Amino acid sequence: MKKSIRFSVVLVVLMLLMSVFTLTKAQDVTVFKVAAVAPSAKNDLAFSQSMFDALTAIQTEMGADKFQFDFVEGVFNVDDAASALRDWASSGDYDLVIAHGSQYGSIIQELAPEFPDVSFAWGTDVNTFGLPNVYAYTAAAEEGGYINGAIAAEMSKSGIMGVIGPIEVGDAKAYIDGFKVGAAATKPDITVNVNYIQSFSDIPLATAAGKAFVDNKADVLTGSAQMVVGPIGVAKESKLLWFGTQSNQSELAGDAGVLFQVYHWEVILKEIIANIEEGTLGGESYTIDLENGGLVMESSPTYLATLSDDDKKAFQAKIDDYAAKIDSGEIVVLPKAEATPDAMEMTPEATAAS
Repeated sequence: MKKSIRFSVVLVVLMLLMSVFTLTKAQDVTVFKVAAVAPSAKNDLAFSQSMFDALTAIQTEMGADKFQFDFVEGVFNVDDAASALRDWASSGDYDLVIAHGSQYGSIIQELAPEFPDVSFAWGTDVNTFGLPNVYAYTAAAEEGGYINGAIAAEMSKSGIMGVIGPIEVGDAKAYIDGFKVGAAATKPDITVNVNYIQSFSDIPLATAAGKAFVDNKADVLTGSAQMVVGPIGVAKESKLLWFGTQSNQSELAGDAGVLFQVYHWEVILKEIIANIEEGTLGGESYTIDLENGGLVMESSPTYLATLSDDDKKAFQAKIDDYAAKIDSGEIVVLPKAEATPDAMEMTPEATAAS
């Protein structure tokens, strides 16, 4: 009888110890939580999708039990974004609050001092406003722009190319400037016509701009921002070549697609997360580029399918050669002052358009 009692006591103690161990292990699992707001849809094949894909990639790598994120898409209205950002910051539920859009800079500058224990990140820009809890991030989009421009000029038969831009700011401007430099370096007599339509999201206007370039004998189109789905359709319909940026647009571009500069924000987001976990809430700016793997040149599978094995290797070798020369500094795409502009002050018109 005594042995039975002793056995029962030991069993109870073991069960209690196991419960404590399990509880301790559960408490040791820290979930890093992120909230992000973006101006367009998470599947826009452009700017907003690049951030959504990055957060998804991090969650896949870390596991949903260690990394969670909320993503609010299509918030082009700055006041609406401000409301969401304030709610997240005041809740205390998030380790990092991201404002993915240059138009949100003034909001971050206002909110961050109010919530000094909350880490914020915004882009594309390099300005942290001198605040210790703000990270800034941008893309050296001129690098992939140069490669796209160089190869596009080589492939153009008419010698005329059309570029549809949103507003002449940020990574969109950097990409377009790089595209022009790359094209001119490859074919000095190439004509690159640019139309900034003053909107990030006006697909009908972007479509009309693309059609105007077709009428002007362009045989290559490119552009930046979520409105490019319109010009991509024009390129397909008119059997032109399309070169893209921000996201891989090959599925939509079909036979028109050739080469895409794809943003991988996860490269710098992982560094930001590590800093926050070590207690550094902000005060640094980051740039994704070809060298750190934040910018990746991805060829269209449809285009590659038209090439022989030798031609595929030659095409990739050409891309790699341009990238290596940019990384080494042999090719300087843009002067540093142009490639990394200071924080811009968005006009009401520009803000409404984004």
